Amino acid sequence: MKKIPPLPRFIFASRWLQLPLYLGLIAAQTVYVFHFWVELVHLIEAAFGSQAALDALVTSIGYKNGVTVTHLSESITMLVVLGLIDVAMISNLLIMVIVGGYETFVSRMYLEDHPDQPEWLNHVNASVLKVKLGMAIIGISSIHLLKTFINAANYDEKVLMWQTIIHITFLLSALAIALTDKISHPKESSH
Repeated sequence: MKKIPPLPRFIFASRWLQLPLYLGLIAAQTVYVFHFWVELVHLIEAAFGSQAALDALVTSIGYKNGVTVTHLSESITMLVVLGLIDVAMISNLLIMVIVGGYETFVSRMYLEDHPDQPEWLNHVNASVLKVKLGMAIIGISSIHLLKTFINAANYDEKVLMWQTIIHITFLLSALAIALTDKISHPKESSH
């Protein structure tokens, strides 16, 4: 192996400064898992008649203060389940960033023979990662927007308008990233 001069070796080794960032994202994902289980437990308790759990759910889905809810309705259940889906999708996004980012920018993980290796990791690079992240953000934004529309009576018209505009901006941004990737790498993006 060719000996690398000290300065390039130091610059190349600086990629390890990203490791604390990925460890921090793992800690953030732990918080999301905890939040998911708290909401799920509240949903189950509310289904069995717990008013305290129902009150916690009503607060978490953004009902306006002063609204009295006495039973777990279909719309509250749907909003809570959409919230759980939202948390799961954000967790998926975190995994893509943690695993894909580490593999792309820090060090190889050598998972080729591991039975649980994610399929997308076989062809991950910075460009693919950007497109996948864009699609994940659109999915998360879609769930969030759906939750807002289902619960529209509890939101100001400006909030509804701005969330829609932001979602459309995410869509256009992801399309621009995908189009740019397709133009700059025509053979790679056809796979």
